[in-house]
Amino acid sequence: MEDLLKELKGENAPQEDPNFVSLEQLFNSSFMRKHTNGNYEGFDAFLEGGKFQARTHEEIKNIEGELLDRYVARQTKFRDWNDMLAAAKKEHEAGKK
Repeated sequence: MEDLLKELKGENAPQEDPNFVSLEQLFNSSFMRKHTNGNYEGFDAFLEGGKFQARTHEEIKNIEGELLDRYVARQTKFRDWNDMLAAAKKEHEAGKK
């Protein structure tokens, strides 16, 4: 059970892929406060605000794209999910330097 919880949280993935970045790392509280209209403290709160149930990259991929894109456009400074994801990846990489 503990392994399943770790996997759902993305904690097992770094051993499998050293380039893996969890959703919590990408969409940290600083990123969310800076880029969202609702001043969400974290990505979980952002998803909950849109009534989305996702905790992993795979679960995010399973959300209907148009619904997530519209939510992102309303609640953030981004046009759609792909823009938000690209910005989070870019900021994460810049923070590693």
